[in-house]
Amino acid sequence: MTRIEEIESAVASLPVEEYRQFRDWFLERDWAQWDKQIQSDSESGKLDFLAKEAMEEKSRGIRLFISRKSSRFGLPG
Repeated sequence: MTRIEEIESAVASLPVEEYRQFRDWFLERDWAQWDKQIQSDSESGKLDFLAKEAMEEKSRGIRLFISRKSSRFGLPG
């Protein structure tokens, strides 16, 4: 059995409350890694094209309205 299969089996056997705790921990960890990558990409200039596109759209009068209730995934809230 591979490490991944062992982890899958362990997670599948967790009681509901422990699964919820694990899921919350894992999601927070995943978001932290994503945030770190976005920060790194931003600092390195990899995301500069997004600012350029936004400024070009703004100059053409195109605006994107995002609800304050939108979720972290950008879905309507």
